Amino acid sequence: MNLSFFIARRYLVKQKGTFSSFIIRLAIAATALSVAVMIVAMAVVTGFNFAVTEKLYSFMGHVHVIPYDETRSNALNYAEPVYYDRALLGEMRKIPHVTAASPFTEWPAIIQYRGRMEGLALKGVDKDYRFLHGITTLGATIDYSDTFYSKQIILSKTTAERLNVNMGDTVQLDFIQGGLPRIRRVKVCGFYHSGMEEVDKIFGVCDMRLLQRINNWSADSINGYQVDLENEKYADTVANFIHYNLIKPPLEAYTTAENYSFIFDWLKLQGMNGTILLIIMAVVAIINMGAVLVILMVDRANMVGLLKALGMPFEATRNIFLSIAGLIGAAGILLGNALAFLLCWLQLRFGLLKLPEDAYYMQFVPIKIVWWHVAMIDVATLGLCVLCMWLPTLYIRRIQPAKVLQFK
Repeated sequence: MNLSFFIARRYLVKQKGTFSSFIIRLAIAATALSVAVMIVAMAVVTGFNFAVTEKLYSFMGHVHVIPYDETRSNALNYAEPVYYDRALLGEMRKIPHVTAASPFTEWPAIIQYRGRMEGLALKGVDKDYRFLHGITTLGATIDYSDTFYSKQIILSKTTAERLNVNMGDTVQLDFIQGGLPRIRRVKVCGFYHSGMEEVDKIFGVCDMRLLQRINNWSADSINGYQVDLENEKYADTVANFIHYNLIKPPLEAYTTAENYSFIFDWLKLQGMNGTILLIIMAVVAIINMGAVLVILMVDRANMVGLLKALGMPFEATRNIFLSIAGLIGAAGILLGNALAFLLCWLQLRFGLLKLPEDAYYMQFVPIKIVWWHVAMIDVATLGLCVLCMWLPTLYIRRIQPAKVLQFK
């Protein structure tokens, strides 16, 4: 066994009831707290990004194939319709990592119920369209059995509350065509809830054929295609593949990240805040460990003087205290991991910390633990603690055996 490590381990074990013991426990507690804060911070930032993007992708999909838009935004795109190419839809469904592809139409409408009115962007979909798991739903899906078009609609809970509409109520839709209103009455068959104001306050879902009929379009006229992927990291690749291999002008493929760049820029800002917090806590852990090591070296100056007198070289003496720092750091990291996992579990299980949903798109602080994040924090903390201890150990050179041992 390495002599320096053996002495360090024996030193830590034999310090019960001494001043050094208190300092060691304090260092372990401070390191554990720093590690726990870093892990929880990363879990919250990752969970927040995941929750927001999941909600957005669950309603909007990952890629939109629509007519070219120089503003690079497909929001409420009411351009001339494009041809519904079923062969193109089939080709997009065959692309690797694509889980679903469906046509859609969009058109503005005014929804009325008992004197109350709200503006909506109706998203027309076909029978193959499904909300992804990031969207919570209540009630039934749209019934497409009617040969003309389904007279049913799905509203967000936000819109339903503003109109005081219940499931099964009949509402009036007003469409403006050439300055004249066209009216349709539809039944509310269900509700959806994403928690995102940009979606819940704007969109309602209806049968695609309803909007085609309102606009006097044929069954082969749509506004575009929505493509859902198994993972958002493939969005750029799939969009580029569609652009270069499957479509021709005026169609263009846009990712949701391009269409809603303001949301993703906001998420990047939140991630930057998390990074700053990680740096601060890492610095705190390093300063704490450095101070502890200096205190321990001063407290054990007699031991250092004796080892020097016995002929132990500086490197071996320094390695004793580096080993002490490593053992304290390892103990703090293990304790910090346990504390962080406990806090994360309590939040996931009981939702102790709540958020204003209108501002943060969710009701509870989200948690998502990524194991390589935890491993990175643990390894980086231990490595930095040990590496940054080299400077304090230079104090060992100043200890003179003749001076410290004469009072022993």
